[in-house]
Amino acid sequence: MQSVGHISNKTGIRYLYFTVFTSGMVTLAVELSASRLLGSVFGTSNIVWANVIGLILLYLAAGYFIGGRWADRSPHYATLFRILLWSAFLSALIPLAARPVLVGAATAVASAEAAVALGSFASVLVLFAIPVTLLGCVSPFAIRLAVGSVNDINQAGKVSGRIYAISTLGSLMGTFLPVLFLIPELGTIRTFLLFAGILYIVAWIGLYRDQGRLPLRWLWMPLVIGVVAALVLNGPLRPPLPGAILLYEKESAYNYIQVQQDQAGNRYLYLNEGQGIHSQWSPDTFGDNHRTWSFFLTAPYYNTPTVPPDRVQSLAIVGLAAGTIARQYTAVYGTDLPIDGIEIDADIVAAGEQFFEMNAAFMPSLRVHVADGRFMLSRLPGQYSIIALDAYRPPYIPWHLTTVEFFQEVREQLTEDGAAAINVGRTPTDRRLVDALTATLLQVFPSVHAMDVPLSFNTILVATVQPTSGENLAQNLALLPADANALLRDALTWGIAQQVPNNPSDLIFTDERAPVETLVDSLVVNFLLSGQTEQISSSSNAE
Repeated sequence: MQSVGHISNKTGIRYLYFTVFTSGMVTLAVELSASRLLGSVFGTSNIVWANVIGLILLYLAAGYFIGGRWADRSPHYATLFRILLWSAFLSALIPLAARPVLVGAATAVASAEAAVALGSFASVLVLFAIPVTLLGCVSPFAIRLAVGSVNDINQAGKVSGRIYAISTLGSLMGTFLPVLFLIPELGTIRTFLLFAGILYIVAWIGLYRDQGRLPLRWLWMPLVIGVVAALVLNGPLRPPLPGAILLYEKESAYNYIQVQQDQAGNRYLYLNEGQGIHSQWSPDTFGDNHRTWSFFLTAPYYNTPTVPPDRVQSLAIVGLAAGTIARQYTAVYGTDLPIDGIEIDADIVAAGEQFFEMNAAFMPSLRVHVADGRFMLSRLPGQYSIIALDAYRPPYIPWHLTTVEFFQEVREQLTEDGAAAINVGRTPTDRRLVDALTATLLQVFPSVHAMDVPLSFNTILVATVQPTSGENLAQNLALLPADANALLRDALTWGIAQQVPNNPSDLIFTDERAPVETLVDSLVVNFLLSGQTEQISSSSNAE
């Protein structure tokens, strides 16, 4: 049998297994970090995930094939460790090389230059080809070395099973560490560099153990990475809009978060690719009253007249963000109005408290719950006059918040004259999601009304517990007391003007079958191919 290098003893086998564990960990860490690297600009839709996972699997398949042939031709530990050194170096280069591409892509996304954005997306994915392929070489290479080290071909099955088990355990570590701990604390780029550094150290030590001398010739790799990082890692990933300043930037466990402030002092919350404004704060007003949030104020006034403002006794919000809806309801109904706000991202809540007055000083009756929307809503005491759902944002729609069963849970939490208000995305020519959700809501509520938010891709659906008519909105506006809040009057006036007919589809979402992702992916692709993307930059695009 051919020699497999100097490390052929028991201690060497153990280090080989440790190397396999590390390789498996880094492989999954790179894959998950890739989705976050791209998600900060292109989002985290199914389309993005499918491309990331599909190409990573393709690169790994190539690595398995190449690694097996390579191991037969050069069955030496030194060869394996050199492969890992190059993989570590190129893995560290991925986010650094991608950084300028992603900065340009962010500008292209903001200006709706679809061709440039898609080209940037493809370019970044190509950067993963060589390092991931090299990582794929590790398992077949390790099997070849391990079988040769035990010098017994009859143990090939046992050895290969052990190697794949160890690699998979490493992959488990690489799955949880980046998502739950490292990316929220260090950010995506530093997470890349950390795992690449771990892989480099393991390979460098392995080469030292194999050769019996310090492999100093490979120290140029971390020096190059250090120099490139110093040159590239300056400024935010997505520059603020012209005339705006960046107040806050953070990668959370769920989102890439930015808070920007324009020259008038207005503050805006942007997430991920930055196409939507998720919350707005203005120093002297309550935001642009004709954006999406103020339309939620219309919900109780679809009930049969007369609806006095004091009938609104409580509010629950699923998708609190930085609290614009809560702030407007507090302005209209007073600081004593009980509000339960549910937001899954604790870092968004922190940004809301710091920059959007979402705190006890300005909203003393707001109770914030950091949790999944459906899980938390079912555990709140109810009963609410209004439940606002602002958690849909194509292409990121949690399907479990779209089903008949979920809306039944919402209905159980509403008072007998309560209403649910839901923000739904659409395009100028594709209302399939709106129509499907209308049909789904009608399985639970007797009446559903629709308002198209001007200069946006948003429709507000209002579902009422009692049978109601769209004409009630105008009648209740006319019957408002003279001292009613001006923000409420303005919201009702715009709500009346923006009412549109409903057209429920045959598609109804249930917990058993909710093809939301398929519908939304089709909606997004059709929109990109329609040539209407220039409308993004001309719309207010508030979520």
